[in-house]
Amino acid sequence: MMSNARERLLELTRQKGSSLARLSEMIGRNTTYLQQFIRKGSPKRLEERDRRMLADFFQVPESELGGPEEKSYNPSSRLPLEGGWVDVPRLPVSASAGPGSAIGDELPFDNFRFSKRWLREQGLEGGELSAITVEGDSMEPLLRAGDEVLVDRRTQPFRDGIHVVRLEDTLLVKRVASQGGGRLSLLSQNLAYPPIDVDMNEVEIIGRVVWKSGRL
Repeated sequence: MMSNARERLLELTRQKGSSLARLSEMIGRNTTYLQQFIRKGSPKRLEERDRRMLADFFQVPESELGGPEEKSYNPSSRLPLEGGWVDVPRLPVSASAGPGSAIGDELPFDNFRFSKRWLREQGLEGGELSAITVEGDSMEPLLRAGDEVLVDRRTQPFRDGIHVVRLEDTLLVKRVASQGGGRLSLLSQNLAYPPIDVDMNEVEIIGRVVWKSGRL
């Protein structure tokens, strides 16, 4: 039964044009979680929460992914119980992980669809989220050129982490760390790029990066 569930999950993933790593992130797991489930049989079965989120995403009964048989299944009837879906706009904007990228037209050209329940579990609000593309190599290997990142634009107290910031007329994605005394450091993952030290008044924090999507 579980062998069939693994084969079905792999088939559904291919049909959706997605990846096991991306789906693992969608359900709040590390990127190798579903790969290990399918290839190594670990875990032996999907947890109920993970199985339900994947079944809702693929619009199939949970029984196809190793859950108990259901007497009837109507995908649309399940959505209100799970909270439905949120469309997060994908913006034609690039945040540079290198020398800097100019701000472009911010009208969305497409959407990512996330489970409302998953967003709530992550402490996120769909109305304050948007997705933009990473350029450059200074955040490798954490973020690579072409990755899309989910940016939480809510106004909240600053804490160190990966942020999208506006410096003069460019957008950057960097690890931002407080240096005290009203100073911030914009740090790259790639050590070939030196830190950028700025006064807090010189930079605008657009939002915190909370999720990424990219090819393996």
